[in-house]
Amino acid sequence: MDRRENLKVLLTGTVATGFLLSMGCGQDDKQKAEEIIQSGLYGRTPEEITQDKKLMSETFFSAKEKKIVSMISDIIIPKDDTSCSASEAGVPDFIEFMMKDYPKFQVPMRGGMMWLENFSQATYGKPFIDISPDERISLIDKIAYPDTADADMKFGVHFFNLMRNLTCTGFFTSKEGIKDLGYVGNRPNQWDGVPDAVLKKHGLAYDQKTLDQCLKISDQQKIAQWDEKGNLIG
Repeated sequence: MDRRENLKVLLTGTVATGFLLSMGCGQDDKQKAEEIIQSGLYGRTPEEITQDKKLMSETFFSAKEKKIVSMISDIIIPKDDTSCSASEAGVPDFIEFMMKDYPKFQVPMRGGMMWLENFSQATYGKPFIDISPDERISLIDKIAYPDTADADMKFGVHFFNLMRNLTCTGFFTSKEGIKDLGYVGNRPNQWDGVPDAVLKKHGLAYDQKTLDQCLKISDQQKIAQWDEKGNLIG
């Protein structure tokens, strides 16, 4: 089962979002936009920034719990020839943040990990982090498919559904995940006017001034200039 390819099919139509910057397209503008985005301040109110800093200063997962989260996220989205694993994309940190930003996740997450630990002890006599990779897959396979899971796996299924949703959200909204999807967002194109065939159909044509001032591809990055009467001069 190619988990990443299946997830990409599900998410390609819904993850596609991007930034719309009210800035120019010059190199200085691009650098400023990048600095704002990297700072984490873009689109945030002062109250939201304060709340984010507060949450980032807190810790929810223990070291052992964080390791379990990393292991499961990498089972869901493992490293392959084209992209990194979920943990390498920072998914465990994303899930840590979500536990604090949306406290309703905390009980299902921590309870689910306790259930998984008990299941691992009952099956292999060891904690989940100490069993082999194949043994982990064997346990996860019992809770990863809701339609075929046994009735007594119901609690584990709910836990894995939560993990899968958070992992996919974290990965496919990361820089690495967006690259893996192949999503490039809005990009400027070059417009060279209404096609000649359409103009001829309606008995129209561009005058030479319009062709020279408005439809020269080489000038499309230049900022238009106007005279006092509103006439385009360059």
